[in-house]
Amino acid sequence: MPDLHPHSPHSRKPTDLFGDPIDSHPQWFKQSSFLDPNFDPESYISDLRTFVPFETLRSELRSHLASLKHELVELINRDYADFVNLSTKLVDVDASVVRMRAPLNELREKIVVFRAAVEDSLVKLRNGLQQRADAQAAREVLEVLLDTFHVVSKVEKLIKELPSLPADWSNGDVNSVEKGHLSNGIPLQHGESGMNLRDTQSMLLERIASEMNRLKFYMTHAQNLPFIQNMEKRIQSALLLLDASLGHCFIEGLEHRDDNAIYNCLRAYAAIDNTSNAEEIFRSTIVAPQVKKIIAHNLSELSAETSGDELEVDYMKINQFIEEDCKFLLEISSRENSGLHVFSFLANSILKEVLTEIQKVKPGAFSPGRPAEFLKNYKSSLEFLAKLEGYCPSRYAITKFRAEAVFVEFMKQWNIGVYFSLRFQEIAGTLDSALMLGSLVPVHNSNSDQGESHELALKQSVSLLACLRTCWSEDVLVITCSDKFLKLSLQLISRYSNWLSTGLAVRKVPNLGSNPGSEWAVSAAPDDLVYVIHDVNCLEEEISGNYLDHVLELLKSCSPEVLDLVKQSILQGGTSLKDLVPQVINSITETVVDKSVDVLKQIKGITATYRMTNKPAPVRHSVYVSGILRPLKDFLDGEKASRYLTKETRNELIHRATFDITSQYHGQATDLVTLARRTESSLQKIRLGAQRQQKQQKRGGLGSETLDSTISETDKVCMQLLLDIQEYGRNLSALGVEARNIPAYCDLWNCVATPERQNAITF
Repeated sequence: MPDLHPHSPHSRKPTDLFGDPIDSHPQWFKQSSFLDPNFDPESYISDLRTFVPFETLRSELRSHLASLKHELVELINRDYADFVNLSTKLVDVDASVVRMRAPLNELREKIVVFRAAVEDSLVKLRNGLQQRADAQAAREVLEVLLDTFHVVSKVEKLIKELPSLPADWSNGDVNSVEKGHLSNGIPLQHGESGMNLRDTQSMLLERIASEMNRLKFYMTHAQNLPFIQNMEKRIQSALLLLDASLGHCFIEGLEHRDDNAIYNCLRAYAAIDNTSNAEEIFRSTIVAPQVKKIIAHNLSELSAETSGDELEVDYMKINQFIEEDCKFLLEISSRENSGLHVFSFLANSILKEVLTEIQKVKPGAFSPGRPAEFLKNYKSSLEFLAKLEGYCPSRYAITKFRAEAVFVEFMKQWNIGVYFSLRFQEIAGTLDSALMLGSLVPVHNSNSDQGESHELALKQSVSLLACLRTCWSEDVLVITCSDKFLKLSLQLISRYSNWLSTGLAVRKVPNLGSNPGSEWAVSAAPDDLVYVIHDVNCLEEEISGNYLDHVLELLKSCSPEVLDLVKQSILQGGTSLKDLVPQVINSITETVVDKSVDVLKQIKGITATYRMTNKPAPVRHSVYVSGILRPLKDFLDGEKASRYLTKETRNELIHRATFDITSQYHGQATDLVTLARRTESSLQKIRLGAQRQQKQQKRGGLGSETLDSTISETDKVCMQLLLDIQEYGRNLSALGVEARNIPAYCDLWNCVATPERQNAITF
């Protein structure tokens, strides 16, 4: 039969110019990947597409497919005869299948039988294991019940063997001890003291307590069983007897300060997890009588002038009592590796009794209605708590002490929020009252007569500084509310700044409306505003200096970031005050300039002096010139300005006032000259018209025209103004101001000077 492919199976594949097969694939195309059992076409394509273009990949796959088809055809051609005869060789296949099926069925039946046997054995095994587990559980329960019964019996026996402690045991009289030993087998020597008996009883109680702890464990694991329920009465009875005996022994140990007995009793209490009983016994037996005696005794000793709610003396005596009568127990309960850290005698015995007694005898101590006494008691209480924390052996003990419910309740008694509200009203109200005065009120102190310039001059400023210092004074500040007092301090500074700025705004425009607290600004004289400048400078210096240092010293325990924020906020408050100084200077300047402008109004008389007159040209300055700067001189030479104004402030005042006055002078003089020239031009036209009509008087008219054209009225006015501004320039020099440096003066000079004297300013 002919081949299905034009090439023979053994023909060589075509090659390219370099001898490589034409259908050879690149190195990244691995044909073996298709034979991998876990081959995934999607992941294969996605991996190759990261570095092979899709068209190239498709071309290679198609080439590979063509190659596979070619190989398949070659294989068929090579073994074509076998391929055709394949169907003819499959003879009697069904018979072969039947022969093979029989043993397989037999094997299947055996497997089914064996599997059933195995499952039956497995069920029996599981049932046996379950029975064993149930038996084991029943055995454990039975053991627990037996152990419980034995422990209950043992506890009852030990309780019966407890020796009683009559009152005369402390003297060594023991009537219940026979033959030199106790019924529990613990031998005693003849003549043994009551202390040894307490030690013996406490040791036995500790043993009973450990058994009771074991009994509680059993009851927890078998509490629903009828046997345990039937024994509950016996167990409760034993527990009550143990509590009574343990409490009696603990009291005896406390009264006689028997360290061993107390230690054993505490271990017994810890074993049965009944620490509250021990704490309550210590509170009622040792702490309560003394605390009641201290507080009631101090209350009876107070005089009529002394408040009955002060706690400082009480705390001192309580601390002394703790040192003398309680320290021994605190030391016992804080021993290392004793397991007694579960007790909290400081909180649940001492602090609890102190809190209860204060609430009962001195409830007013917690009232913030009297802030001074409240703060004193609060600080005394914090010192008392710090003293108690001094008995804590570790940081963990201090943390545990502060987490106790009694400690939290004690701190809740001090309503710091209400205290701050009262202080806020007191401090802010003081400043507000001072700022609501209708005028600036100078402070007359002894330093003012001695020329002291560092003291505040106004009552309003003194009130602000006093309120700021009060916020951080020892008698007012609560360090836990330091953020609130800082905010209050900044609010006080802001309130003072607003008071000043609002007043200055009203002073500039008095008809803005009613502004309570701003009446002072309308009636304040420039000399009064000198006080304001002085006080603002002093306040800014104090706030940014000593005041800031004092606040930072009080808050030195805070982090550097917090201290930096506090510093920046206070400095910003001082800057807000400093920024008001230019406004006050402007207000003073406006008042002085207004007075000078009133004097400048006399300049209009110059025109009247030379209009329609034959008055000769002026040779000296006008009288009004000496009064232009007189308001400024009078202000600077005044007592207040001389004493309180700094050199820098005086120079700034002079600079602003002279510039503003000169500007006003220039404006009025320019208007005067402009009006004079217009009037002269109009009169000149009228005169020329009259001359044309009176030609017969030509010579006389020419003579008059010649005289007028020589020095006109406007020229005389300008000459007078030139003389005036020369004198004004000399007056400016007397104040230390160079007239040539004032642009308005230079413009005024050029306005009135003759062309040849332009820009040639001379006095």
